[in-house]
Amino acid sequence: MKIQPLTKELSLKRQLEGGNEQQLKAVREIIANVRQTGDVAIKEYTEKWDGAKLDVLRVTAQEMKEAVEAMDAQIMEDLREAAANIRKYHEQQQRQGFKLPLEDGSWLAQRILPLQAVGLYVPGGSAAYPSSVLMNVIPAQVAGVERIVIATPCDATGKLPNAVLAAASILGVTEIYKMGGAQAIAALAYGTESIQAVDKITGPGNIFVALAKREVFGEVAIDMIAGPSEIAMIADDTAYADEVAADLLSQAEHDALACAVLITTSERLAEEVAEQVELQLQQLPREGIARKSIENFGTIYIAETLAQAVEAINQLAPEHLEIVTKNAEAVSEQIKNAGAIFIGRYSSEPVGDYFAGTNHVLPTNSTARFASGLNVDDFLKKTSVVYYTEETWQQNAPKIARLARLEGLEGHARAVESRGWEKE
Repeated sequence: MKIQPLTKELSLKRQLEGGNEQQLKAVREIIANVRQTGDVAIKEYTEKWDGAKLDVLRVTAQEMKEAVEAMDAQIMEDLREAAANIRKYHEQQQRQGFKLPLEDGSWLAQRILPLQAVGLYVPGGSAAYPSSVLMNVIPAQVAGVERIVIATPCDATGKLPNAVLAAASILGVTEIYKMGGAQAIAALAYGTESIQAVDKITGPGNIFVALAKREVFGEVAIDMIAGPSEIAMIADDTAYADEVAADLLSQAEHDALACAVLITTSERLAEEVAEQVELQLQQLPREGIARKSIENFGTIYIAETLAQAVEAINQLAPEHLEIVTKNAEAVSEQIKNAGAIFIGRYSSEPVGDYFAGTNHVLPTNSTARFASGLNVDDFLKKTSVVYYTEETWQQNAPKIARLARLEGLEGHARAVESRGWEKE
């Protein structure tokens, strides 16, 4: 792992979210085909890319039952406890509307309403992600969404991972479709013969999923364009090199484009972490992926002061930030830009990925400068309400009309002035 002095020219940006012209063209063709032929297109793409010939796209109750029965009892209990933690945390995010009384009985209000239907994309491929089910479904349920749909790719036999179905079963979600990639996003956005369209799509995926979400935005809402995982760490000489290295690799193993950065005030720690990263890489099952990530996007920076390290982090705006220093909580209070912050030796990033209760769907590619992780608000909409009595109208109508004419909108002014006398 490279070691170098901390500079001001730091960046987490990697060329992924934009894709290339060939990828974008393929995604647009897939979306157009799904819109035109619906289920037929979904089944053709599933057979082409997943190797499964499906008669029915929706998961059956029997498949759900068999998946749950196949799960280890302790793992099921772990999933239930993780779900309870996630629900408890997200219930704190619930909000209420308000009603603001005015004079003469008039009032203004804001009503907070859940979206009616959301589609949650759960990645598939080389791994199963029941945690993605929990992290996407639970905030939607807490928000009060009536219809929750899961889309996830199947294997060549037409089966979904038992763990994914088990997680959905724990949460009571039964509308699950065997479809992945851009075609799944298109089906959720526009609907097919057997799949009713949704109002919003959330969840991470590969470049084709990301591009498809960007293409359908406007027809439906989306959460974000998620890129490869990132971890940044601030550590001083109180940190243990083997633990720091393990945490860096926890994200590097996600993707060859994942980014792992350590900023430390200790040259000794920097050297020891570099040694530990190499040692642990050799013992990691996903060594090939993690090694590419470390070689291309992994760096250890030596800062002169903690203040300099904090400044660099605020510039980077990483998805995940771990702080393992003296007075780590005080250091964390200086962080302005990070998707999620993990404080102290025992708050390793996977604690948040799986169990603590915070959400692991987080902004990447430095978008934590302006974006938040997935939360209950993502599944809510806010509607404003106005009720004016005649008295309040009489008091304010001339003001409103003057403002309308200031903008050259005579029709607006006349609409307000048209009231105020008895009509036959």
